[in-house]
Amino acid sequence: MDMAFSYAEGMLRTPLSLFRTLAFAEAVSWTLLIAGLIVRAITGWAPAVSIAGGIHGFVFLSYGATVVLVALNNRWRAAPTAVALICAIVPYATIPAEIWVHRRGMLAGQWRVAPEADVADARWYDAPLAWLLRRPWLLFAGILIAVIAIFAVLLLIGPPGGAKS
Repeated sequence: MDMAFSYAEGMLRTPLSLFRTLAFAEAVSWTLLIAGLIVRAITGWAPAVSIAGGIHGFVFLSYGATVVLVALNNRWRAAPTAVALICAIVPYATIPAEIWVHRRGMLAGQWRVAPEADVADARWYDAPLAWLLRRPWLLFAGILIAVIAIFAVLLLIGPPGGAKS
């Protein structure tokens, strides 16, 4: 249990480590989805796509939440935030997106656990975000609940393109 906790703690330590982890996980989930599609095409076993698609959908939403969190923390402009989000739609594009934002210095720094009201780029959400970042497990639980809720609604709506009869 200690090893799992220390890995999670390391993953959450900086915006870079969290973003990198989720960008990689999103690419892995694309691999699972593609493999599920191949298994269904070869064997006709449809649950392969359902299982892999579910995993991919959950990781996709988690990556999106991570992009928003890191963008708020690191004060990204709208365009790079949109690019990072859109990259999740293209298979494996989250890896080049991570490299791109990292090289531009957009993943540098630590979590802003204290509001900085005196800086020129201070935002209205700095204080509540800092409060949540000082309580990472509460923040994580809140994001997890939001992702699960969105995931559940999307499951109720059905797969992209509608269900095949």
